[in-house]
Amino acid sequence: MTASADDVRAAVGAVVDPELRQPIASMDMMREISVDDDGTAHVSIVLTVVGCPMAQKIETDVAAAAASVPGVRGVDVQVGTMAPAERAALVERLRGGRRRSDAFGPGSRIRVLAVTSGKGGVGKSTLTANLAVALAARGRRVGLADLDVHGFSIPALMGLVDAAGEMPHPTRIDDMILPPVAHDVKTISIGMFLRGSSDGQAVAWRGPLLHRTVQQFLSDVHFGDIDVLLLDMPPGTGDIAITVGQLLPSAEVLVGTTPQPAAADVAVRSGLVARQVGQHVLGVVENMTPAILPDGTVFDLFGAGGGRAVADALSDDDQTVPLLASVPLSPVLRRDGDDGTPAVLRDPGDPAAAAVIALAGRIDQELPRRHRAVNIGHTGSPAGPQDSR
Repeated sequence: MTASADDVRAAVGAVVDPELRQPIASMDMMREISVDDDGTAHVSIVLTVVGCPMAQKIETDVAAAAASVPGVRGVDVQVGTMAPAERAALVERLRGGRRRSDAFGPGSRIRVLAVTSGKGGVGKSTLTANLAVALAARGRRVGLADLDVHGFSIPALMGLVDAAGEMPHPTRIDDMILPPVAHDVKTISIGMFLRGSSDGQAVAWRGPLLHRTVQQFLSDVHFGDIDVLLLDMPPGTGDIAITVGQLLPSAEVLVGTTPQPAAADVAVRSGLVARQVGQHVLGVVENMTPAILPDGTVFDLFGAGGGRAVADALSDDDQTVPLLASVPLSPVLRRDGDDGTPAVLRDPGDPAAAAVIALAGRIDQELPRRHRAVNIGHTGSPAGPQDSR
């Protein structure tokens, strides 16, 4: 039996582009497909740009899909590149006719959560990365923007830094930027745009450049049809906090703190500034709370009560701000972050990971419903593959 060209086209068309997370048939990436009498399938496809970093994977996946068709005895794959007009049409189709600035504007179904803190060193980025991954493991479609431009750490926490210290450079399709995907989370950071990131380049920018960076992340980066966008905010109440307030007044804010009064006092200020620009304070997350040691003793390195104090200080007659989660001090959370595999995936039974997973569950319940597969069971561990697009 010899396979038909239609059978091969159907199989190849179902291959998913690893960056855009859509079947290549829906993106008009297939060209001529034929099958010789001897069972050799000839498949011609086009990539979005020259030098596409996923070219080898796409070609391999296409060859495997064609070879899986009964009757195919050999596969020949020819790879080209889209013409400028074809790329422009693809970008327009991906944006759904929306202007770039409208992706997160009024009427958008995407929920935006900005994770803030009054000061650095409270574990805000670690919490943000783990929360993003925990939501993705529940079947949610998640984007993560590292807005801590001067102190970006999200790429390392998400495993997007290789052994040489290099980060992936996002693919550009005309004026559209495709964020790399890690642990099923679409992730973007300024570190991905710096040349020689392994050299430890520092970003020494003032207000206008910071404002433009945030604008570009929110308009040019194609997060697609996601449920929630998490923003890892820089500590404090500076330029980026004000810019995000102006550009995303409907964003909700999670205020991060440790139990220590010195951290709690300044955390209140970040919540107050968010409220001043019209954003809603969703709640407080307390990190590095007392941990129970193997011998049963309690280790309270940073004291206790800071999270509740922040929640009480931000509550008023119009809103009671809840303490949403208390995450205990955890060497596992730190170790897994350093290794680039968030603890919610590698060690979901760890008390800190379990607290973040519970927080993700609470937020997940408030997100709009859509057909999806829930991939975290009662233990919090991933239960299988998910559609993250």
